[in-house]
Amino acid sequence: MPRILIATGLILLFAGLCWPLLSRLPLGRLPGDILIQRHNFTFYLPITTYALVSIIFSFIACIIRR
Repeated sequence: MPRILIATGLILLFAGLCWPLLSRLPLGRLPGDILIQRHNFTFYLPITTYALVSIIFSFIACIIRR
């Protein structure tokens, strides 16, 4: 458990330091993300972004476990 917490903290620290670069990526605007805008209503469901982030985190967890 301590290794997982340390790894999570390091990943969050790294993401925070790289945020200016990460904010330029098209995450949240990928094909497959659903955006419905009406007059007084906006619905956003980033399906593709969720899938991509899940794959990346699964890959990182697989590497950490080894």
